[in-house]
Amino acid sequence: MATAWKTDCTENAKHESVENMKTFFTNHETSEVVRKMGKEDRDGVLSWCCEGESVKIERTIASDSKPAPCALSKTHYNKPVCKDHKRVSSHKLVIQYIVPCMNTYGLCIVDNFLGNKFGDKILQEVITLHGCGKFRDGELASQKSGTNKSIRGDKIMWVEGNEPGCENIGFLLSRMDRLITHADGRLGTYTIRGRHKAMVACYPGNGTGYVKHVDNPNADGRCVTCIYYLNKNWDAKENGGVLKIFPEGKSYVADVEPIFDRLLFFWSDRRNPHEVQPAYATRYAITVWYFDVEERAQAKKRFRDLTASSQERSFAS
Repeated sequence: MATAWKTDCTENAKHESVENMKTFFTNHETSEVVRKMGKEDRDGVLSWCCEGESVKIERTIASDSKPAPCALSKTHYNKPVCKDHKRVSSHKLVIQYIVPCMNTYGLCIVDNFLGNKFGDKILQEVITLHGCGKFRDGELASQKSGTNKSIRGDKIMWVEGNEPGCENIGFLLSRMDRLITHADGRLGTYTIRGRHKAMVACYPGNGTGYVKHVDNPNADGRCVTCIYYLNKNWDAKENGGVLKIFPEGKSYVADVEPIFDRLLFFWSDRRNPHEVQPAYATRYAITVWYFDVEERAQAKKRFRDLTASSQERSFAS
């Protein structure tokens, strides 16, 4: 059943400190945008199997280290093995793989998410946007810090998906939304009713990355991070740019290579500190954060209270 989605239009996705809540909620938040998701995918179904490319798992040095879970050592490949291979609906993909993998390990990966045809179209839109000079330096949480390429070296642009020249990005977002709709009520205790605008990001290939951080360390409402990668023929040994995830309390580290048409999900809170290692080739990705309705409402209330208190102190002085 289709669900009406509210898209949060805050333009600066802040990652580090609650003291910057004012920046997160003001200046860029506009009226709600409703996105209605279709009843089914364009081709009717999504198909998948387990014979995907492996994700490198690096175990930390610990006396109680255990072998990496099998579910994380292989990705789910979203393509039939052969013409006769049974195709699986997006609903089954979510129920049989994404939900159990997220609830057990806190992250999951789907390769060949859209296929080359749509992946190529999205990549071309991103390259065109980048070429038009619409990207800006990624910001740090602290306004005093501004931008610091030794900490974060990407260039970003915020996209709704309905802008001219972003139609295929919009299609990608609708496919992401559809998966989350199928997972609603099944991902932990979250009730997901909205998301952030998409952050289209480019690491220019000059050896910059993003140091270890948490997307949502202070309960701003973001519960699921969803990243789609667009990098063809990516060789991590030569190009770097690996997303390294450090699942909290686990004896392994997941090294996720940013390969073309790969979709990644993980919890946005302190359970998944992560870093982008230095990239030595142009690296593109599109990130979306989905909101838990209750946590988001509470975060907005804290912000309103903080703003009111600040104004009262200002008037008193």
